Amino acid sequence: MTNPVTCLVPAGDKCGEGAVWSAAEGAVFWADINRFLIHRYAGGALTSWFFDEPVVALSLTAKPDQMLVALGSRLIRWWPATDRRADFGFDLPGAPRVRLNDGRSDPAGNFWVGSMKNNVLPDGELGEAGPGEGILYRIDPAGTVTEWRRDLGISNTLCWSPDARHFYFGDTLANEIRVYDYDRTTGAIHNERPFFTGFDRGLPDGSAIDSAGYLWNCRFGGGCIVRIAPDGQIDRVIDMPVPNITTCAFGGPDLRTLFITTASIANPPGNRLAGSLYAMQVDVPGMAENHYAA
Repeated sequence: MTNPVTCLVPAGDKCGEGAVWSAAEGAVFWADINRFLIHRYAGGALTSWFFDEPVVALSLTAKPDQMLVALGSRLIRWWPATDRRADFGFDLPGAPRVRLNDGRSDPAGNFWVGSMKNNVLPDGELGEAGPGEGILYRIDPAGTVTEWRRDLGISNTLCWSPDARHFYFGDTLANEIRVYDYDRTTGAIHNERPFFTGFDRGLPDGSAIDSAGYLWNCRFGGGCIVRIAPDGQIDRVIDMPVPNITTCAFGGPDLRTLFITTASIANPPGNRLAGSLYAMQVDVPGMAENHYAA
């Protein structure tokens, strides 16, 4: 049985993304790429911070008071309690022609982030994406950067299986999520193969994985989330009240709340709650967020 989806925060995001649950704060953080914002929602209160370029991904770190933030062109360290910001030391080659997109930390404490052709104009309005310019990067705890995949359209979906043996990674423009073997000792991936391809409701955006190893993939333009079994078969499809579903994260004290971000860009008229943060209760708990180990 699928539980109801509720509108938690009518945030009006142009492109909500990067949802992360902080158990230490009892809060969900997420970004609005096109308005250059980070939001925090806890205890019924919403707080937002402004940045000088698109905010595309967030990660908890080994330091409870500090987060790693992926902006369009670089990584920074950020302390939410004081709004202190410090350069991390990674600047994206080729920016602003290209920009960073989805990112997440792995079980070994590395941060993975993909890039794409920059489709965000300087004023935050929507530009045009394109194939073949994205790269998948891994930043290890010492700050060393390595490339793992090139010629990507829009990098999306970065998840690891509960046993840390598999890595899931998607290319939105190819309508494909791929699976790799993952080595937790070395942080390496290999043996790329298709996992979930050609689904005809929208395109794959961000995802989260539950403790049973099922991938919850948000479908941009498809108005739904699809729960995919470890063998790549569809377990269920959850219909959403708006078309553009961007990413999700498990949270709450028992990790049974799925927080879901959405986008108001490229919406047909009449979707007044597009760009809201939604939530639904789930029967199978999610996985706790990984932390960047620096």
